Amino acid sequence: MTQTFSLGTVEVALSPRERFEEYLQSRGKRITQQRRILVEQIAARHEHFDADQLLLDLSRKSAGRKVSRPTVYRTLSEMVDAGLLRKMVLGGRAVYEHDYGYPQHDHLHCTECGKLIEFSSDELMKLREAVAREHNFRVTGHRLIISGVCPQCRAARTRTRRLDLV
Repeated sequence: MTQTFSLGTVEVALSPRERFEEYLQSRGKRITQQRRILVEQIAARHEHFDADQLLLDLSRKSAGRKVSRPTVYRTLSEMVDAGLLRKMVLGGRAVYEHDYGYPQHDHLHCTECGKLIEFSSDELMKLREAVAREHNFRVTGHRLIISGVCPQCRAARTRTRRLDLV
């Protein structure tokens, strides 16, 4: 039985920037140049990231386009509220990923190196629906993070132990 756990795609009507502008306008907020820079930078990346990584990337790539640390944190929070990003706290660190335009998925989290592996499972979705049905519960989404140790960290740990025996 071969099984794939890859993520599919989701069609969206608006670009992330348009969606964020719509969100800000609905709350009476302005779309400033700093917010535009952040949305473009975040939409261009496809891996999980934290605020410090984003600030570092911005300092490297933005020639003369400064974005303050408070603006980064405030905009990340607004993007979560707008449904563009999802925030996860792993090991005391806030990590962000795209939510808008991405299908429902779950994660494997290596507690040694911090790596996140995304996966989607039809069996997990069937189980979720069965549990919800049993409790007459209307599902709007879920988040599953399975913690453990990735193959690379396990291999490194094994090599270290062998060396310790010599």
